[in-house]
Amino acid sequence: MKLATLKDGSRDGQLVVVSRDLKIAHYAAEIAGRLQTVLDDWAFYAPQLQDLYDALNAGRARHPFAFDPKHCMAPLPRAYQWADGSAYVNHVELVRKARGAEMPPEFWTDPLMYQGGSDDFLGPYDDIVCASETFGIDFEAEVAVITGDVKMGATPEQAAEGIRLVMLANDVSLRNLIPAELGKGFGFFQSKPATAFSPVAVTPDELGDAWRERKVHLPMTVHWNSKKVGQPDCGTDMVFDFGQLIAHICKTRNVRAGSIVGSGTISNVDRKKGYACIAEKRMIETIENGKPSTEFMKFGDAVKIEMFDAQGHSVFGAIDQLVAQP
Repeated sequence: MKLATLKDGSRDGQLVVVSRDLKIAHYAAEIAGRLQTVLDDWAFYAPQLQDLYDALNAGRARHPFAFDPKHCMAPLPRAYQWADGSAYVNHVELVRKARGAEMPPEFWTDPLMYQGGSDDFLGPYDDIVCASETFGIDFEAEVAVITGDVKMGATPEQAAEGIRLVMLANDVSLRNLIPAELGKGFGFFQSKPATAFSPVAVTPDELGDAWRERKVHLPMTVHWNSKKVGQPDCGTDMVFDFGQLIAHICKTRNVRAGSIVGSGTISNVDRKKGYACIAEKRMIETIENGKPSTEFMKFGDAVKIEMFDAQGHSVFGAIDQLVAQP
């Protein structure tokens, strides 16, 4: 099934069920008004939402209405946890190669991860608001999952059983603030502003054969100012699958329902696939030419992130954002 959260003036919005073709929706208030409520008792609420979803797709829903993704918040507008990994080690390798640093061998066996802000997510059409272009504004196209409860010590196989929903993310980065922050030895903070998510989150079964090996095997299409700059495949070169990423978190703590785990920037070894963040383009330019030539985003720039199935249908709807001043 496909779920979204519409803006209603509150912090948590109104849960709706969305048709498979993303054309119509139905309020879920008679079942549950908020997605977090559903995640807290998935076994009870999910079957009821599935029945509504089936009725909506079959034309039997009582009060359907046209679905407009511009009215969406993030599917889960605020979460108990937002943990973002770096599952595409090719991206990490390029970062280090561009600055002449060796790649630690453990990076291939132990995933990198940071914990970002989860109290203020952006909807798919909300502006990327930034105080200054000098911060180095960058987009990062990712896949993310929302979990149920996962116990401490869970194996990757057990952790994967806790995956409830899949969605897309734009994990915005302020690249010029990162070096000083990492230099302090405590990781990202100011350099990672609010993350945006796709209009719709879907259950893994909606992906069909594209969901296997605990990965999404579909390309991520990225447009920057209406020009397609990347279409990397999300299943290719993903060294750590979502079961492994969640298990990494679970080594020393429980993961609670409503946690979001990101894949990190989609990155393929095949450079013909383009890029899912500007930093990667700049790293390749540095490796090849000694310095970067592509600039970061400016006020008024647009980024569009979307995923299409094998039949060319949008799976999650698009993240379509403009960069704006406060």
